[in-house]
Amino acid sequence: MSKTSSLKSTLAVSLNNYLDAGAIVAGASGITLWQNYLELTEMHLGWLNAISANALGAAIGAIIGGFLADRFGRKFIFTYNLLVYMTGVLIVMLSVNFPMLLAGFLVTGISVGIGVPASWTYISESSEVHNRGRNICISQMSWGFGPMIILLFGMLFAPGGYLYDLVEHVAYAVIGTDAATAAVEVFSSRVVFFTLFVVAFFAWTLQRQLEESAEFEANKKKEKSGIVENIKLLFTNKIAVRTALFLAAIYLTWNLVASVMGFFLPHIYETAGGVTNEQANWLSCVLWFCTVVTTAVLALFIDRTSHKFVYVLGLLVAIAPWVMVVTTGIGSTASLWAFAILWGIEGGLSVQIFYALWGSELFPAKFRAGAQGLMFFLVRGLSAVWGLVFTFIYGENGEGFILAAYCMIVLLALSLVIGVSGCPNTRGKSLAQITRERYGEDM
Repeated sequence: MSKTSSLKSTLAVSLNNYLDAGAIVAGASGITLWQNYLELTEMHLGWLNAISANALGAAIGAIIGGFLADRFGRKFIFTYNLLVYMTGVLIVMLSVNFPMLLAGFLVTGISVGIGVPASWTYISESSEVHNRGRNICISQMSWGFGPMIILLFGMLFAPGGYLYDLVEHVAYAVIGTDAATAAVEVFSSRVVFFTLFVVAFFAWTLQRQLEESAEFEANKKKEKSGIVENIKLLFTNKIAVRTALFLAAIYLTWNLVASVMGFFLPHIYETAGGVTNEQANWLSCVLWFCTVVTTAVLALFIDRTSHKFVYVLGLLVAIAPWVMVVTTGIGSTASLWAFAILWGIEGGLSVQIFYALWGSELFPAKFRAGAQGLMFFLVRGLSAVWGLVFTFIYGENGEGFILAAYCMIVLLALSLVIGVSGCPNTRGKSLAQITRERYGEDM
């Protein structure tokens, strides 16, 4: 595949990451509006978070989508999965009761999970040897754009936002001028989800035109085993098991921190930092902007730079804001900005980049996506449980923030130590070469 076509396919597939992160932030940013409209309890909100794209919905989807991608092809996922995503988003947009909203969150979350292992696998398999890291970084940039843009939309369309008058006008035209205030206000969240529907349709149109991965096609011709046989092989091959444990360990220890930051960060800003909701959202936008810029810079160098060096640098930057919390706190404006900028830079050097890169490099084609789906299932599932534990540690008003910060430092330090001890040497090698070196000629 030429450099031009590799970049084109990467951009098309990377839109899945925009939709993944966008769904998480769209749900979180509008949850109070849905709570007021549908008179939801805290238990209702807990269920919405648990089955969303941030937790179990994506976890379930990933383990299904990974093995489907290995059995029927990466293009099979791209051809049908975004139709599921659009269905979920449409259900959310049209929701008039809690069961509809719950179903919409669940369907969207499952679709997000189905798409993740196929996307990372396809990007790696479609890349040239010397730009595989660059293309994964482009994918990560899309993950940063999602929250940044959806947060901006949320602020513009929300009550009090610059475009709320337009939302009000549309809402009254659709549901009548005598509609309740809560019913009008929740329209801003419906509009945000509509933007995801539009992007999903555009992405689906592009992805339907992609060719199947050449590596998948080559493996399909010589490999006749089915899903069950590949699952057995994944669990019985010692190298594959050790690889899965290594990748799951570095990703889980990092993601337990990142998942909390993704869902609870505005709340942390408001309670521990003492800022308004609007200020918290702007801090989050700046954070994601820093992620996008840092990832763009890394994309220029990652294929020519020591992966171990970048991995260590990223985790040292990740630990720094939490060390600041336990030493000086984040009660001042300067410390809040420093916290946001540091974590934003970390996002551009994050463990997720290397998890996506190594996860698609270190497994053979026959169960490459399935292995990633299994690990994603475990990580997102455990992250959902950790979210509940974190709320207990953090407290109602941030009284446990220092203890939570120490927990974050320990988790990130574990990710650093495990990653450094097991960092593979794959830079500059083809996927076929990596597979031969690790598994031999028979795989």
